[in-house]
Amino acid sequence: MAKIRVGVFGGARGFTMINQLLARDDAVLTAVCDKYRPLLDRVGKKAEELGQKVALCESFDEFMEQEMDAVVLANYANEHVPYAVRLLDSGRHVMSEVLTCSNMAEAVELIEAVERTGLVYTYAENYCYTPARQEMRRRYLAGDIGELLYAEGEYIHDCSSIWPQITYGERNHWRNLMSSTFYNTHSLGPLLKMTGLRPVSVSGFETPLSPHMLELGACFGSGGMEIVTLNNGAIVKSLHGDLKHAAHSRYYLSGTRGGLLDPNKDCMVCAYTEGPGENCRGKKEEYKAEHPIAEAGQTGHGGGDYYTVHFFIRSILGDEEAKKMAVNVYEAVDMCTPGILGYKSVLEGNRSYRVPDLRRPEERDAWRNDRACTFPDIAGDQLLPNRIDSISVPDSTYERVKQLWIDKKPG
Repeated sequence: MAKIRVGVFGGARGFTMINQLLARDDAVLTAVCDKYRPLLDRVGKKAEELGQKVALCESFDEFMEQEMDAVVLANYANEHVPYAVRLLDSGRHVMSEVLTCSNMAEAVELIEAVERTGLVYTYAENYCYTPARQEMRRRYLAGDIGELLYAEGEYIHDCSSIWPQITYGERNHWRNLMSSTFYNTHSLGPLLKMTGLRPVSVSGFETPLSPHMLELGACFGSGGMEIVTLNNGAIVKSLHGDLKHAAHSRYYLSGTRGGLLDPNKDCMVCAYTEGPGENCRGKKEEYKAEHPIAEAGQTGHGGGDYYTVHFFIRSILGDEEAKKMAVNVYEAVDMCTPGILGYKSVLEGNRSYRVPDLRRPEERDAWRNDRACTFPDIAGDQLLPNRIDSISVPDSTYERVKQLWIDKKPG
């Protein structure tokens, strides 16, 4: 069987995918691109240890010249769509790391590029694929808890301890410029994948900025929340951000005949189900969910990192079950756009925004030129502030954070 030739753009977050591709029988890592040479050297050393040859590229143009059937985008989270479109138009399949897109215009561009080329696009929302969340998906789609009425998803990740290592003291790093609702798909995405439902409206909210983030140069609301209505009328609370927490993530589905909970503890699933005539007298269960593929348990994010790569490669090879399990371009856009529109809602007093169904070509023109976001180089004259109130951060803050990064840099 011919192996799928895969390149990875981004050697930091991409190193997880690189390790997996180096170990697969149905794919081969052919090229890696990153502007930071020490990351490329680390990849080169790993490949050499395994007796494999990988092209190491410091420019994207050089990377594009390599022999690749597919590419994993693990570059900056607000810059995925321009590269995805360029790669798709060059005949390469694409898997994009989080996030899908930075604004509504990019959502339209991405969908139309996938439709135009007919190539595989998958979204690496690894929080969909822990054993517990896959089990919740299986049970919901089997009808065990009836029709969804309400759901909660939480991704609370206080990144302050690693902020110097992930922003390098750069004032204009995307993490310092993002809005409170931008990084939303870890909380909302698993709920949409579990249920197969899609968002139809959103209201956004943000917490005040926490001092522990401001002193690191982050000046967006420390917590973002979207209240989302789904196409069956169910309501979802999606909460995420750099808040202090006792539980990193949590997912809950409440249906007409029961509920399912992932408490994010030892792959456990908590379930309550009712049969006919069992109102408030149903069955309670608490059990450990198992990985559908045992070797996934050796990878990060509860095994989610394995499944994103696996379903991408298998989808390219025509595996229909993998195509169902992968997050396709329409699902990816559904996961991301409530965060984009949720921030418009925040700036407008939390008013509700309709979430368009961009599967429908007739809904796209209204958003085709909407580049409003908090990233200056992307938004142009549609730039949004990344906080409701204005906060001035002195240059000395970023100089201090940069020094913290330098002090901990390898080599």
